[in-house]
Amino acid sequence: MTLRGPKRLPTVDLLRGLCIIAVVLHHINLRVKFNKSASGAMLPDVVNRILFWNGSYGVKVFFVVSGFLITSTILRRWGSLDGIDVAAFYRLRVARIAPCLVALLAILSILHLAGATGYTINPHRTTLPRALLAALTFHVNWLEIKIGYLPGSWDILWSLAVEETFYIAYPIVCRFVRWRSVLIVGVLALGMAGPFFRTVLAPNEMATDYALLANLDCIAMGCVAALLAGQLPVVGGLGAGCRVIGSVMIVLVTLARPVSAWLQLGRTGLDVTILAAGTALVLVAVRPHADRAPSWSAPVRWFGRNSYEVYLTHMFVVMAGFQTFTAARAPINSAPLWFVGILAVSGLLGHIVATFYSEPLNQLIRHRRRS
Repeated sequence: MTLRGPKRLPTVDLLRGLCIIAVVLHHINLRVKFNKSASGAMLPDVVNRILFWNGSYGVKVFFVVSGFLITSTILRRWGSLDGIDVAAFYRLRVARIAPCLVALLAILSILHLAGATGYTINPHRTTLPRALLAALTFHVNWLEIKIGYLPGSWDILWSLAVEETFYIAYPIVCRFVRWRSVLIVGVLALGMAGPFFRTVLAPNEMATDYALLANLDCIAMGCVAALLAGQLPVVGGLGAGCRVIGSVMIVLVTLARPVSAWLQLGRTGLDVTILAAGTALVLVAVRPHADRAPSWSAPVRWFGRNSYEVYLTHMFVVMAGFQTFTAARAPINSAPLWFVGILAVSGLLGHIVATFYSEPLNQLIRHRRRS
């Protein structure tokens, strides 16, 4: 069955919006400690962790959504996985990814060479050419596992490295593996390997978050969700059941922190697995022509529509906001206003970049390739 429908899926935009907001809030909080403000002191610790320490989980959900969308696009465009045009798939990925990535790396290189605070790579760790090579060949995650963190605007590229490494191999696997059952078995294997790697094989703490094997299960579950969404008649109670069970699993990991800790999900590495599986279940129930999202979620979905651009550019806003906050000696009790302002400007910048730069270039590159 081929998936057909509108390009925008409200449920997907909602998930991506929640994820990118979680990431931005986390990165602000690393620099301006919200719990040090009067407003923050009034919040229970569990609420503080929910609001400002879900960034890593947000990226994991991004991976699941990404696998779902890529696989859905393959099915919609080529009818089946093994019918994929591998060269065309790569061209489409370049059109979508390259404009923002190349511009980001050019700006970061200029800032590094200018010695800008917060953007200069520590020469004792690595060099600018080495960081550029890692970014352009999608192994920033591997580099950081070896040398430690790069500056914030470089560090975010670890997740792009994980995604694009997967998508280099994925179309080839799709082209030559004709049986979906084999792909599903492979995903189950990755699902079992993920927790084991995160708790046993990871060489250091950073690897538990950044390594390829620590994240492949998330992307793979998204791919299988798209396959199941195209095969199962998820209607009525079955669709509602998938959404409810999936939502409960997501809440268990991201919101019900005391319960998750009591179950030792983080210690066993199952937190990410449960989160990914829950997200996949929610996505299985998505139907393009019948997908709906509550009206209150419109601002969140707005963030989600430009999540890639917001993700790549938000650290410029975070760093500028933090440096202004510090230079102005702003009182810590003004933190809520700074958080809201930085978040809003991050969304606006991502929207501007998407509207006037990355999406026009995306369409231009695609059009030229077809000519």
